[in-house]
Amino acid sequence: MSSSATGPVASAAAEASRPRKMPVLLFDIMDTVVLDPFYHHIPAFFQMSMKELLESKHPTAWSEFETGVIDESELARKFFNDGRSFDMEGLKKCMVKAYEYIDGVEDILCSLKKNNYEVHAFTNYPVWYQLIEEKLKLSNYLSWTFCSCHIGKRKPSTDFYLSAVDHLNIDPGNCIFIDDRMVNVEAALSVGMVGLHFKNAEVLKNELCALGVELAPLVLQGETEVQ
Repeated sequence: MSSSATGPVASAAAEASRPRKMPVLLFDIMDTVVLDPFYHHIPAFFQMSMKELLESKHPTAWSEFETGVIDESELARKFFNDGRSFDMEGLKKCMVKAYEYIDGVEDILCSLKKNNYEVHAFTNYPVWYQLIEEKLKLSNYLSWTFCSCHIGKRKPSTDFYLSAVDHLNIDPGNCIFIDDRMVNVEAALSVGMVGLHFKNAEVLKNELCALGVELAPLVLQGETEVQ
């Protein structure tokens, strides 16, 4: 009785005393981990060109939605400059249909998890990140820790990066930040993080390995281990 009661406690204590594995990795989500539907699928949904969409949408409504300043109903009211109504549920279904992992990135996330790295999302996105989670289950590999809709800040504001470092309680040099937008990478570099400009999964894998990040070999069913 005594040994079975203390076993889990001892295990938890050992886990707590284990040194934190460095570096911590911060991943942008859209067009770094997950395909961003904004550039192709959303204009098609509205039967517009990208140019027409950019000219007709409200200039700040989406960024306000991303930072939690407005909610979904307010977004619907002000998405277009002329106040026209649209099928909000249809738009969300269109986006969910388009959400897919960028080729090769899920394998990298899986490898990082197998090697016990701490991985966080660091993303400009509204509460609709939950739709991504429902479809792709990113939480199998990372924590949705730094979402602009909850933090109230957006990249490339350095305040967003500094609040992440403060929350993680680590030196910024122990953070690797990955993003497809160079302006966001430059902001990470400015606060002392290691910044990687995402191009594709193969380039990212090579860059992580060059930084000493251990990537576990993937085991395919019925096959031997492959790197």
